[in-house]
Amino acid sequence: MVDLRQQILRTDIAGMPLEWIDYRDAVRLHFLDQIAYRCGSVLYALHGGINARTQRRSRVQVNSIIATYGNSHALVKMRAKKYAPPLNNPALFQRDNHLCLYCGRHFNHRQLSRDHVRPVSQGGPDHWNNVVTACIRCNNHKAGRTPERAGMELLAIPFTPTHAEYIFLQGRHILADQMAFLRAHFPRSSPLHERLKY
Repeated sequence: MVDLRQQILRTDIAGMPLEWIDYRDAVRLHFLDQIAYRCGSVLYALHGGINARTQRRSRVQVNSIIATYGNSHALVKMRAKKYAPPLNNPALFQRDNHLCLYCGRHFNHRQLSRDHVRPVSQGGPDHWNNVVTACIRCNNHKAGRTPERAGMELLAIPFTPTHAEYIFLQGRHILADQMAFLRAHFPRSSPLHERLKY
């Protein structure tokens, strides 16, 4: 049985990852003639109605990765010098692998919170480089203090993901071919490479 919830990775014509879309958007792009090329595995073969003039039934194949024509606003922002993807808790928790960066234990998303390494009350920014995933217990214990003042060790250094890393963090169920494509766009120094080895 085909799972129509599977996300498709959309890229620009140069192969730069842009976003995740669903099969309806992919079919729409196909009929608008916006698909430059396809790669990855075929996820769906969708059949439409029968053309009254030609008596032929339409059929569209949707691949796991599609490249589209045109400029993207996301791409323009991404190329800006100080680009940082939008900060949100689901992507943050995924960046830190649902691990509390103080006690080192894994938690589900309901038991996690965003902790500011340098607290907001002390002028700390709400930015990727200043936030980590923390379990509610550790976050409450740290309170409005720095990790040093609270006597807590930070287990990893927070980092701002690149656009390709952010696309990975936004994915729900990433297929092997999509993962290989995304990883090729990660910086060599990305902490995500180490995590994705296993």
